Amino acid sequence: MASSRELFGDPVPARAPNRWAGVAAVAGGWLAALVVVASVLVAEGGPDTASAALPAPAPEGSPPRGREISIAWAGDITPGSSYGVPPDGGRAQFEQARDSIRRADLAIGNLEGTFSTGGGSKCGGKDGGNCFSFQAPPRNAPALAWAGFDAMNLANNHSGDFGARGRSQTVAAVRGAGLAVTGRPGEITVLDTRRVRVALVGFAPNTGVADIRDIPGAQRTVRRAAKRADVVLVLMHAGAEGTDKTHVPRGREIAFGQDRGNTRAFTHAVVDAGADAVLGSGPHVLRGIELYRGKVIAYSLGNFAGWRNFAQGGTLSLTGLLQLNLSPEGSLRGGRFRSMKLTGPGVPAPDPTRASTKLVNRLGEEDFFGARLRLLPDGSF
Repeated sequence: MASSRELFGDPVPARAPNRWAGVAAVAGGWLAALVVVASVLVAEGGPDTASAALPAPAPEGSPPRGREISIAWAGDITPGSSYGVPPDGGRAQFEQARDSIRRADLAIGNLEGTFSTGGGSKCGGKDGGNCFSFQAPPRNAPALAWAGFDAMNLANNHSGDFGARGRSQTVAAVRGAGLAVTGRPGEITVLDTRRVRVALVGFAPNTGVADIRDIPGAQRTVRRAAKRADVVLVLMHAGAEGTDKTHVPRGREIAFGQDRGNTRAFTHAVVDAGADAVLGSGPHVLRGIELYRGKVIAYSLGNFAGWRNFAQGGTLSLTGLLQLNLSPEGSLRGGRFRSMKLTGPGVPAPDPTRASTKLVNRLGEEDFFGARLRLLPDGSF
C-alpha cells in the first residue's frame, strides 16, 4: 500500500467568463437559463420529491434535440493546500490545458478539495503522513470557469477536509462561478447541453456523499436520473491509491484501512441501471478504459492538476483529458483521449510522446482484453 507521502510528495520548489453565467436558486435546486435545469436531492427510499423541480423529458418520438454532444472528463483537481495556492487566481493550474478543456460542450472534473476560509482541518492543522487537506480561497473558484469547466464532482474524500462549513462554502463558491456541482446523497444534477438533457450523479466511499458501496441505492438513483434526462453520466471517485494500483482488481479495494468499493461491480451495475458512461478518479494514477455494453467506463484518469502537492515521476506524472462524443440518446459515437503530463508544480500540459495513451491502452488490454476501449495512436476512438 502506498503512503500518502508517496502520492502527494513534498513541496515542489519554488475563455472569457464561463458560458453558463447567471445562476439563480429555484424550487430547492438551481437554474441557469437553458443550462442548469435543476440540482435536487431525492430522499433514499422516500417519495420522489424531485419531480416538481425537474421539467419532464421530451415526449417519446420527438425529433432529436441535437446531433451530437461532446463531454470532457478530467481526473483529480486540487485547488490548493498548505504547500501553496496557484497564482493568478488559480488560473496558472490550467494555462496549458485550457484549449483542450474548452473544446468540449460539457467539461467536468473532480474537485479534490475546498474553496473555503477558516475552519478546522481534518488533519488538525498539520498535513503529512497519511493525512492531507486541500483548501484555496473562494475567490479562486472562477479559475475553473476560465479554464472551461462547467461542472464539478464533489463526491470524494477531500470535499469534507474542512467540515460541513467548508463543504457548503465550496458549493457556494463553485456555483457562484457559474458551474454546477453534484455528489451529495441522492443528488441528481440535470444540465441542458445543446438542447440535450444530461444528468450528473457522483459517488464515493466517504461520509457526506453518495456512497459507492451501496450499489442497490446507486442503481435507484441512476434510474431516477434516467427518467429525467437524455444522457446519464456517473462520476466515480473510488479505488485504492498508489503507483502499484494501475490495475482494476476484482472485488473490494482497500486503502488506508478503508473499504473503497468494488469498482467493477459498481460500474457494471450503474450501466445496467441506465448510465451512459462512468467517469472515474481516485487512485491518483491512470487505469484502463473498459467498454461494457457499449458504454465507456474510465476507471481513473489520474491527477489532472495540483499545486506543489502531487508527487511526480513515472506513472504519477501521466494524466489526460477524455472526450466522449455522444448521440442525443447517449450512444457512443467516438471521442479522443488527450495525452498530458504534469509539469512544474503540477500543471497539466499536452504530451507529444503520448505516454498516457500508450499506458491506458496497455492497461485496458491487460485488464479487460476484448472489452477494452482501444485508443488509436493519436488517442481517438
